[in-house]
Amino acid sequence: MNNELYEALTLLEKEKNISKDTLLEAIENSLITACKNHFGKSENMHVNIDKETCEFEVYAEKTVVEEVEDPVTQISLTEARMKNARYELGDIVRIPIKSKEFGRIATTNAKNVILQKIREEERKVLFEQYYEKQRDIVTGIIQRRNNNNISVNIGKVDAILSDKEQVRNEKYLPNMRLKLYVLEVKDTTKGPRILVSRTHPEFVKRLFEEEVTEVRDGIVEIKSVAREAGSRTKMAVFSNDPNVDPVGACVGLNGSRVNAIVKELRGEKIDIINWSDNCAVLIENALSPAKVILVSADSDEKTAQVIVPDYQLSLAIGKEGQNARLAAKLTGFKIDIKSETQAREAGELDEFYGNGYYDENGEYTEYEDYDFEGEYYEDDEYGETAYEPGEDDPEEFESEPESSEEYGEAMPEELESDEQ
Repeated sequence: MNNELYEALTLLEKEKNISKDTLLEAIENSLITACKNHFGKSENMHVNIDKETCEFEVYAEKTVVEEVEDPVTQISLTEARMKNARYELGDIVRIPIKSKEFGRIATTNAKNVILQKIREEERKVLFEQYYEKQRDIVTGIIQRRNNNNISVNIGKVDAILSDKEQVRNEKYLPNMRLKLYVLEVKDTTKGPRILVSRTHPEFVKRLFEEEVTEVRDGIVEIKSVAREAGSRTKMAVFSNDPNVDPVGACVGLNGSRVNAIVKELRGEKIDIINWSDNCAVLIENALSPAKVILVSADSDEKTAQVIVPDYQLSLAIGKEGQNARLAAKLTGFKIDIKSETQAREAGELDEFYGNGYYDENGEYTEYEDYDFEGEYYEDDEYGETAYEPGEDDPEEFESEPESSEEYGEAMPEELESDEQ
């Protein structure tokens, strides 16, 4: 056994994750290259390598002729019969070649062939290893800043966090450990080029898959994600098991699951809503925490008209239009939001409920025929006054009427005094 070669190949296989067969193939090619450099041609040169012992032999196949014209490919009958008396003209004779006899240039070229093959295989192994992580999450350590880009070590290679994939309100300091979403892995002559992101919407989805068992197991599906990185994310979820609440599963006990993700996102707020195949219901959910009176959606044109109570208009639109913008991204609909007063002035609510409401059976009821049982409360997070419907309040009307002149005597006394 060629112990030195065997140990060297075993070590390379372990460190570089390159198979021994590939390395032996590289050695075979290097010996053929050395033969070509030494003899000027290699068409009749062959190499045999025992994969178990790493023993190898190099030989040339020469044709037996009367008169030798090319000593590299031919051998005289006399010389051939000195090796074996049975040889005749036209026979092929295997002549061993001692690799130690190769010149310095041939040896150097052979060495370069082996090193080149090792580098190529190493790049190939790294590319395949990280290509499998494309569209997934990796953990990296920040190394240095190159202009506006940041170099992040993610194991055996450095990834690039470009300026546009960085969250504006996050600070990136050397040696900081953080999670990243692998956008793309490219194969280059210098090794894999890996692009990562902290802003991609799929980053939030992958974080929930890591944190929430029900999402990872497919019980809860994340149907859609809309994100403005560093500020707010809206996510629509659906449960394939009627006994599992998708929103509750993602939030976790006392908010433990969602809070872990918010911490990783450096305080970015996350709204989790229920997904619905009914586009009007989905749009209503997407505009939460704002209450909605009416949604008229055109699934073909992907447009929707939404009417909200007057006091909920600013909440539905959100700061600088963020809530409406994220709802549009989440649902894929172009959403036009109007207040109840604007809609009434345009006559868009008259046909819907006029001075009453329609229940789930399509029956119309005047507001003066029942008493509201809900109550108002202060929404600390959004700084708005919100109304919580009572148990017997109609589901279709999620907020208290604001005017007793509009809805008869149904308005609670505390609202009448408040209005005055």
